[in-house]
Amino acid sequence: MSNLINCQARTLALDFDGVICDGLREYFQASWLAYRQIWPTSVKTPPPALEAQFKTLRPIVTHGWEMPLVLRGLIKGYRLREIQSNWSTIKQRILTEEDLNWRHLGQTLDRIRDEWIKRDWQGWLRLHQFYPGVVAKLQAWEKLALPLAIITTKETRFVDYLLTQAEVNCPSLGIYGKDCQQTKVEVLLKLQDRVSLPIWFVEDRLEALQSVEREPRLNQVQLFLAAWGYTTVATCTQAQADSRITLLQLDQFCQDFSVWMPKEMP
Repeated sequence: MSNLINCQARTLALDFDGVICDGLREYFQASWLAYRQIWPTSVKTPPPALEAQFKTLRPIVTHGWEMPLVLRGLIKGYRLREIQSNWSTIKQRILTEEDLNWRHLGQTLDRIRDEWIKRDWQGWLRLHQFYPGVVAKLQAWEKLALPLAIITTKETRFVDYLLTQAEVNCPSLGIYGKDCQQTKVEVLLKLQDRVSLPIWFVEDRLEALQSVEREPRLNQVQLFLAAWGYTTVATCTQAQADSRITLLQLDQFCQDFSVWMPKEMP
């Protein structure tokens, strides 16, 4: 009974990629297939070092449509450190120079995923890995009727499909994917109007947490940076220096809420 009371003391809002699921292998393969359609090439297999470079650069990606663009930047000859430190400028430069539309990039990537799932859903599924212990935790929270929402820049249908295959039902407060066309701040504001319990938001992108910090109407939302996601040592260090953000480890996430913070919230 104590666990039930503890569980019902808050509402959870979770990012998906980098918090619940590791889709790096699928990201790369789907991005490469999209790349070959946007920039037609007879080369069927990517250059040997490209996947490792892509994985290193994953933390800079905010939206899925940027992923084929990351590959384009690498293939055009931009250096790894240059992309890491100046991605916003580089991506805009490539879009302008090559007369590209970010919506078209995103639509191409989503269509490739849909076609892939229809053709070989088991192969597509195998490229995703749920982080250890996370599925069991989601299932346990479901049994406890935890108020839970997933807020992600991934298409809702892909998240729903992956959760279904993992035998996890849709979260009680729903999945807010990129197709809802709302920022994470906007979604949190709407959730805050819907629920009476305090919201705990878990995200692996420091910039997303900082955008919540800048919204005064969300000053009661507790923020957590998922250290096991697509984070870097630098972002973890920044998070630890921010009094509003708590750095959360995977083993903490999979335990009771009482160990999520150095000191339990009142």
